Amino acid sequence: MQVSIKWLKDYIDFTETPEELADKLTMAGIPVENVVDPGEGLEKVITGRIEKLEKHPDADKLQICTINVGQAEPIIIVTGAANVAEGQIVPVAMIGAKLPTGVKISKGKLRGVMSYGMLCSASELKLDLEKLPEAQKTGIYILPKDIQLGIDVKDILGLNDSILEFELTANRGDCFSVWGLVREVAVLTGNVPKWPVISVKEDAAEKSADLIDIRIEAQDLCSRFSSRVIKSVKIGPSPEWMQQRLDGAGIRAINNVVDVTNFVMIELGQPMHAYDYDHITGKTLVARYAAIGEELHTLDDSSRLAQADMLVIADAERAAGLAGVMGGLATEVTEVTTTVVLEAASFNGASVRRTSRACGLHSEASGRFERGVDIVNTPRALDRAVQLLQEMDACTVCQGIVDVYPNPKQSVKVCFSPDQINRRLGTLIPAETMIDILQKLEFIVDNSKDGFEVLVPSWRNDVTCMEDLSEEIARIYGFENITSTTPSGNVMQGCQSKKQNFVDRLKDILSGLGMNEAISFSFTNPSMFDKLNIAADSELRQAVPIMNPLTDDYTLLRTTLLSSVFENVMRNLSRKNDDIQLFEIAPVFAAKALPVTEQLVETLKLAGAITGRRQIVGWNQDNSAVDFYDAKGIVEELLTQLGVSRYTVEAGEHYAMHPGKTAVFKKGREVLAMVGEVHPQVLDALSISKKTYIFELDVEVLMKYAAESVHYQALPKYPAISRDLAMLVADDISAGDIEKVIMKNAGNLLVDLRLFDLYNGEQIEKGQKSLAFSLQFQSNTKTLTDAEVDPYYNAVLKKLEDTFSAKLRS
Repeated sequence: MQVSIKWLKDYIDFTETPEELADKLTMAGIPVENVVDPGEGLEKVITGRIEKLEKHPDADKLQICTINVGQAEPIIIVTGAANVAEGQIVPVAMIGAKLPTGVKISKGKLRGVMSYGMLCSASELKLDLEKLPEAQKTGIYILPKDIQLGIDVKDILGLNDSILEFELTANRGDCFSVWGLVREVAVLTGNVPKWPVISVKEDAAEKSADLIDIRIEAQDLCSRFSSRVIKSVKIGPSPEWMQQRLDGAGIRAINNVVDVTNFVMIELGQPMHAYDYDHITGKTLVARYAAIGEELHTLDDSSRLAQADMLVIADAERAAGLAGVMGGLATEVTEVTTTVVLEAASFNGASVRRTSRACGLHSEASGRFERGVDIVNTPRALDRAVQLLQEMDACTVCQGIVDVYPNPKQSVKVCFSPDQINRRLGTLIPAETMIDILQKLEFIVDNSKDGFEVLVPSWRNDVTCMEDLSEEIARIYGFENITSTTPSGNVMQGCQSKKQNFVDRLKDILSGLGMNEAISFSFTNPSMFDKLNIAADSELRQAVPIMNPLTDDYTLLRTTLLSSVFENVMRNLSRKNDDIQLFEIAPVFAAKALPVTEQLVETLKLAGAITGRRQIVGWNQDNSAVDFYDAKGIVEELLTQLGVSRYTVEAGEHYAMHPGKTAVFKKGREVLAMVGEVHPQVLDALSISKKTYIFELDVEVLMKYAAESVHYQALPKYPAISRDLAMLVADDISAGDIEKVIMKNAGNLLVDLRLFDLYNGEQIEKGQKSLAFSLQFQSNTKTLTDAEVDPYYNAVLKKLEDTFSAKLRS
């Protein structure tokens, strides 16, 4: 956003220099990035008229000009320009003049003729050539014939001005207009604005509503749509003062109708668009969603395909423009236009931003809609535009405004107390000062039961709560007037959480067991569900889709960590890394329902896989491969080092593990770990050719049962008594069930229980197996005798016989 000081002074008087005003605005939260002087470096260049033109006697391409510069005597200037003629008014650089190009003018002699100055071209004056007609881009710059002689060309060209370039924050959409900036200047300087009186003479007999039908079909993207119809339009250039104001705002003048819409947009902050009425099919304009693949030909002479979520303004047959971004070429106002429909609307900012980015089009209008416009302002903007055109005698105005406003904006009221504001700002600002500041900003303040009630102006979309009011008071009161204080509070040393420390402990243990940690993205491919044998009705298939996935291969958040582990196994095997022992500790994600309406449930898991050789190849090592017991041993050692004890190991089932070769570690009813050989179908689906073993644990369950501290005890002073117990039991009885019975009936003297033999060979009856356990009894106070151990041993044997029909082997 940029605006000239002259434009601001059209509406408010102030004595501050542009630099001083820029500082005040910046300190008040309206940052001015730069102050530009358009006439910088241009000195002693005045207007002059060519009274006489003669050929140079000694040069075919030079001419001698006698120039009237409004002084007593004319001056002589020799020029080589071919486009000069007698009677023209031209810029004359006098002796001692300076040009923006850095050239300093002095008198000189050209082929024997003295020259006392120089005639200037547009490029030498550093004018914007893109805004000039072709005839003025080269040669001497020709000024209008009715200009007074001898005056500074900066006054004629609008270069005796200063341009403020703003770097406004997105929340201050109201300051993307001259009126919004004038309001701020009025508060900061204490001066009163001089708002122009907007009045329209509706001098055409027709009613706008009879000529044009306005509708809103996409009310979520267009909240108000207003229009006026003007007739007998005379297309031509806009007045010089308007062109200069637009030029100061960085906008090129086109014609009076387009210039007026741009002028009102900068002045009031309300973007507008003008349609050639005769090219509107069906005399209808409707704000609707674009049809899929609908083609538009925009004003930049480009054909575009609209997307289904874009808002367009369409007539009865086709889209006439991208709402809030750019109009269509078919309804463009041209030199032959006689009837114009002026549109002012309020469009959804997010929709305009998406459309603008998708099409690669950014305009002054789209920038304002993105930040929010004053929805109450559309009728006033239309009236202001037709008023300006009437003042140019460029049209007649049809009666009335066609205004579609289905859901009028409700007034915003905010309550506050001075104590609330002062506590938040750390100030002692009196209530009277607060009220004065808010009223100067055109907030309406009334007393309420608990303090004050503030009615927010319609153009301040950024003010919705007490905190916003405190910001307004602080910036106008002056941040420099608020005493700086050191924040108070308890200084805390940063540290890891208990869970983070536990995860580090897990990593240290597994690394010490010879495993390597893997780190992967939290994404997965939908095909992994089938490859891992996950049931069709499993909750694991309820994965959350990613709106903007990194690649098309990973479009879901993972629900099982095994998907990432297997991908790492496959990646290593494909690169001939055949001996793999890896683990990963990372979260998996579950949704309570799809589509997602609540926060996801994030669970921290530990998973690992081993395959290949047990040991690194060496002269003293064999080539034996890892097996189920290696994976089981890793989990057992992990639990041991964590201090998890008195758990059971049972046969289990897992979607990705081999039936009959899967173990589940339990603590009570909770599952600590699952260990097993990978199911052959899973290996085939993943193209893994060798046996692989995996384990999966829930970190939070592990943390629940892990010992928080280690208790040391002295080595036993007294010897232990060992007893072996070999028995025959049915094949379907697990060793874990037998261990439970032994531990329950062996008394407090039992300190160790181990299964040391399993046999079901020829000497054993079919359907049975032989299990042999070693029981160790020990006391901390004395040496045990056989007589003290026998009762426990016999109790165990009796219970096993009763429970499992076990038979003692001799």
